Amino acid sequence: MAPIRPLRSAMFAVVLVAAVLSLAACGRGGRAEQAPERGDRAVAKVDGRTVWSSDVKREAVAQGLIGEGEPLDVSSDLFRRVMDEVVDQRLLASEAMKRNLDREPVAQRRLAAARDRVLGDMLVESVVSDAVNDNAVRRLYQEQLKLAKRSEEIHARQIVVGSGAEAEAVRKLLATGASFEALAMERSTDAATRFNGGDLGYFTIDVMPEAYDAALKAAKPGQIVGPFPVEGGFALIKVEDRRVEQPITLEAARPQIVRFLTYDQIRDLLEKLRGRSKVEVLVKSDTPSQAVPPADAPKMAAPPPLSGPTTPPPATKGVKK
Repeated sequence: MAPIRPLRSAMFAVVLVAAVLSLAACGRGGRAEQAPERGDRAVAKVDGRTVWSSDVKREAVAQGLIGEGEPLDVSSDLFRRVMDEVVDQRLLASEAMKRNLDREPVAQRRLAAARDRVLGDMLVESVVSDAVNDNAVRRLYQEQLKLAKRSEEIHARQIVVGSGAEAEAVRKLLATGASFEALAMERSTDAATRFNGGDLGYFTIDVMPEAYDAALKAAKPGQIVGPFPVEGGFALIKVEDRRVEQPITLEAARPQIVRFLTYDQIRDLLEKLRGRSKVEVLVKSDTPSQAVPPADAPKMAAPPPLSGPTTPPPATKGVKK
């Protein structure tokens, strides 16, 4: 399964808060430091306290420099840069403790808010990791595959010229056995397709202007249709192939499916928590309060469609936007 990126970006303040809490624990007298994760590696020490490789990786993920679960080589420049930032954060936290800033009311509220945020994220990550697995991704993919409506795709080439007379001249050359691809490169005025022999790739007819729809509706593979008027002149089309539209592959659809399942789990979790809790809103609002996923959640109301052109046609004159 493709790795799931963190549900919120961890801001500098949150990491600083974590450092303050950790320092406070040390100040109360804790046990000797142990590797927090299997295979973890000590990479630095700040006033006798260990900075672990997992600390650096977590900060890199929080900054969006790597994805959740992606490796980060301890010998890389990126690792060293992020490690320096983690060291700076710990130094700042240590100094804040020395100045008793953690005891101020504002600091206490911020620490509590950061703790809530971290614990909430950990709960969400736990729920998601249990529910969003390879079996769930494959199951939703197969369900959507059954529901997907697939259109017909056409593979075609085109030659676009400036006038009807020139188009008729090109058609006569084609009738004598001239190469369509060679004439497209020599005569076509469409810059997007001219230098690849007029190749439009595979496309569904709905992405093309109406003139193409009418001309290609009944055309068979190998047939040359036109000339017919298009934006910028007249077109001749050679139909290379017709086939049922190919569905998106599981691997291509996986990131979208993972995002959908992830935020579906978040929505369900929030609805359950709100349903069994007493939430009192003390300010008036024009709209009712609703349980919503985090602000960075993609706006996806339904699973992604699993069909579409596998290779969309290159931009060409008159193509619908």
